[in-house]
Amino acid sequence: MNDKERTCSDQFDLKQILLSYKEEVDENRLPQRAYIVIRKAIRNLQLQPREAFLEREIAEMLEMSRTPVREALIRLEMDGWIKLIPRKGFSVEQIMRENIEQICQIAEALDGVAAELATLNMNEGRLEKLESFIQKQERYVHENNMRAYVDADDQFHNLIVNYAQNKRLKSVIDSHSDQLYRARLFTINDRKLPVRSIKEHQAIIAAMRAQDNKAAQVLMHSHRHRGGQEILEIIENKSEHDKQV
Repeated sequence: MNDKERTCSDQFDLKQILLSYKEEVDENRLPQRAYIVIRKAIRNLQLQPREAFLEREIAEMLEMSRTPVREALIRLEMDGWIKLIPRKGFSVEQIMRENIEQICQIAEALDGVAAELATLNMNEGRLEKLESFIQKQERYVHENNMRAYVDADDQFHNLIVNYAQNKRLKSVIDSHSDQLYRARLFTINDRKLPVRSIKEHQAIIAAMRAQDNKAAQVLMHSHRHRGGQEILEIIENKSEHDKQV
């Protein structure tokens, strides 16, 4: 799709996806609504890295005028999701190793802090909720449904951030989480089955159950670091392959 025209079938499928996201967004301001919808499509790889598109065609798919869509696209460019190609429209930004490496470093540190704080706020109900997501992860791995696994994994980590009950920490983590999610989704089929990740999740919960907040922090930091290194290696390999093609 990056190097050829989008077929009528592709256009129809993308339009249906964008409209479904549009219905999910509880936002009356059209520029903000368009921003959320397009960002979600990029995050979920419905708009692929390096894929080119026109302002006009996105406006038509969203069934909006071009003015709010233009405002959304300008903001998406400022936030590093897309780039303007003079006289050609827009292109989805690539998943660059350097950018993801920096995001992984942030995730390692801040998710560790979130695990430490969440442990101090933990109770049996919250532990059971976290364990339910691990059960989902195990089922999806068994079914080899990696996209569903990534979603369940993302919800597991987001729940820990919520349990930390620190709004400023959550805001900083949220500002990078979508880029990390996109990178994980982009690489998931090239990674080994995430059995080790599930075991690490179980260890984190065990530390939380024991009210050992420092152990939870160290385990989360180590978990994020190892996973980040796997992602970075695959991104680098993909980049080298693209150069050779």
